[in-house]
Amino acid sequence: MQFPESWLREFCNPPLSTAELAATLTMAGLEVEELKPVAPPFTKIVVGKIVEAVQHPNADRLRICQVDAGQGELLNIVCGAPNARVGIKVPCALVGAVLPPGDDGKPFEIKVGNLRGVESQGMLCSARELKLSDDHGGLLELPDDAQVGRDVREQLSLDDTLFTLKLTPNLAHCLSVYGVAREVSALTGSPLKVPAFAAVQNTLQDTLAVKVSASDLCGRFSGRIVRNVNTRAATPQWMVDRLARCGQRSVTALVDISNYVMFEFGRPSHIFDLDKIHGGLDVRWGKPGEQLKLLNGNTVTVDASVGVIADEVQVESLAGIMGGDATAVSDDTKNVYVEAAFWWPKSIAGRSRRYNFATDAGHRFERGVDPGLTVEHLERITQLILDICGGEAGPITDAKVKLPQVQPVSLRIARAVKVIGMPLTQAQCADALTRLGLPVTQSEGVVSVIPPSYRFDLQIEEDLIEEVARLVGYNNLPTTPPLAPITAKLRSESRRSPFAVRRALAAAGYQETINFSFVEERLEADLAGNADPVRLLNPIASQMSVMRSSLLGSLLQVVKFNIDRKAARVRVFELGRVFLRDASVKNTDTTVEGFHQPMRVAGMAYGPADASQWSRKEQGADFFDVKGDVESLLAPLKASFEPASHPAMHPGRCASVLVQGKVVGHVGELHPKWRQAYDLALAPVMFELDLAAVLERAVPAFKPVPKFQAVERDIAVIVPESVTHAALMQAVQAASTGGLLRDAVLFDVYRPKPHAAGTVSPGIAQGEKSLAVRLTLCSDDATLNDDQIETAVHAVIAELASRMGARLRA
Repeated sequence: MQFPESWLREFCNPPLSTAELAATLTMAGLEVEELKPVAPPFTKIVVGKIVEAVQHPNADRLRICQVDAGQGELLNIVCGAPNARVGIKVPCALVGAVLPPGDDGKPFEIKVGNLRGVESQGMLCSARELKLSDDHGGLLELPDDAQVGRDVREQLSLDDTLFTLKLTPNLAHCLSVYGVAREVSALTGSPLKVPAFAAVQNTLQDTLAVKVSASDLCGRFSGRIVRNVNTRAATPQWMVDRLARCGQRSVTALVDISNYVMFEFGRPSHIFDLDKIHGGLDVRWGKPGEQLKLLNGNTVTVDASVGVIADEVQVESLAGIMGGDATAVSDDTKNVYVEAAFWWPKSIAGRSRRYNFATDAGHRFERGVDPGLTVEHLERITQLILDICGGEAGPITDAKVKLPQVQPVSLRIARAVKVIGMPLTQAQCADALTRLGLPVTQSEGVVSVIPPSYRFDLQIEEDLIEEVARLVGYNNLPTTPPLAPITAKLRSESRRSPFAVRRALAAAGYQETINFSFVEERLEADLAGNADPVRLLNPIASQMSVMRSSLLGSLLQVVKFNIDRKAARVRVFELGRVFLRDASVKNTDTTVEGFHQPMRVAGMAYGPADASQWSRKEQGADFFDVKGDVESLLAPLKASFEPASHPAMHPGRCASVLVQGKVVGHVGELHPKWRQAYDLALAPVMFELDLAAVLERAVPAFKPVPKFQAVERDIAVIVPESVTHAALMQAVQAASTGGLLRDAVLFDVYRPKPHAAGTVSPGIAQGEKSLAVRLTLCSDDATLNDDQIETAVHAVIAELASRMGARLRA
């Protein structure tokens, strides 16, 4: 919120400088985001009156003006402004004046000049030349009552500062100049000028019938008729200036009055053209399909969750947000209806954002506007209308339907001391709350408050503790170092850090991506097989409406994004959280009931397995490349792989990843239908693992180096085609070799080509294959002899024959 310092000091004028006032507000929780002077520095610019203006004899666009600048004699000034004419008063820069810096950043000094043979003894200024606005259409015309010769800075009150406050949502009572002044008075002890709202004399008896049909939308509705107003009346310059310094441009007198009172007292209001209202007004919830053209030109469709003000024919206004075009005030308006209401914050919150715009009125109503002063503020608005636009006012109709029920809030002094962290007495707490204008009652160790109608933020004990802390001043809170012992949180040796996982994947050629946890619902259904994802109540975009249960959808979007930009090789990974429904999860400090939120690591490779190089031909990344990356990532743990199925992966090129017999993830190639759906030339290969399993690692244990030479023996066995590498190795390791078998490696697979008659090589039947295994045997006690070696080899062969019907190849 922006406002001029001078307006604030009209309500409360503490003996503080501008900087001290800003620091006081900031330390009380009203953060002053910016201090900005109303006008840049300049000197020797006074009010001048053009007494004579004649055409320059040597220039069509220049005029020679005789200007009275209060210097005792007229000044001869050459001017090229199109509005330079006799009788107007304008800023006049005297010789020696220094104007604000121009585009080159250098100040501009006025000297006696000669323009086309005519001496010029100064300069007549526009608003742009004084850096007051961007208007460069002509000279800045001053009011007729401006005093000739008076410094322009004094005449226009330019020695002022604009305050910009960054207010938190709970400080709705500070969304006005008077509200901030009330806080300043409480913080500094300076007196607050409380406005008096004198009742306007009613010269009419006309009223407008108003019905409040929705008490959960509008708690109080006040209004009055004002007839015979002059809507063409000019807004007084003092009001135009104050509105401009609040960041609000002048529109028309009636609109300006409504905006002025909103900035002054935080009371949004609306003025209807009375003659355009059909019958009476009905304050109600909208009906599905009803449409309204707003003052900003947009046409919106309302529903039963949007409040409206309607007449007997149509909807006339979005309640608490913006008026409608049908009853807008125009230059031809003669009679108006002025409305000031209390709208329940929950009935206004989020409604304007639904239509992709925001208003100052909606911003205030959704945080809470004082329901106790609608009539008083209506009197203020009416008085300004009568003073500026004239007219005759009727009586105020005030419908109190349902006002907020005020509940007392108690503050325990001991609790305040504990939370704030400094010693406080009951007198200090009571004084702080009293200075804020809160009615206080006291008992032993307890202070109770009945919140006033403008304080929607005082509901629980902690709210009062915050108020006490604000009044004490956050800068006055003691700095108390923690007394707890500082102990390093050491990671167990059996776990590695997520950073180590990132570093390992980066070393394997992957690049990390960071994606939103919100994804499109279609990705969840397609790639995760999740028909019931966790849905967001208020998604930031329609394509980000659910929480992801898999990282693969996010990575596929990244890959597609890069491919569409001609990236031939993409290798990406992500460490992120996924969100699963799980009724067994209970509420704790780190969990939410009904939802499991584990961390996972996923990667995806597309294109060539290696970057372009000369030593080998380009070859696309396949299942075994990524499988090797997974094994490297899990090392030193030994991973096993079993055929599996996954909604995102090729049914014949997908495997589950097992560590110590437990499934920790999947690896595989993208399913052909998703490859076609996403228009990919090649099939990406991907993996997704539970991060907890990846972080586990075995603690290194000492093992003596063998003193005796190892022996290697090769065996080739014929097995059925269905036998897998994992089954073969499991059988070999299970053989009873007396601890002599140290290692086993499959080094050859042979499938003979069938002959013309359909037969295969002798000794290998149809549907069989030959597997060659190299066994490494060693003993810690002595060098192995032939008998020990043969016994161990025969034990392996026997185990293979027992488990899978293997036989030695001749």
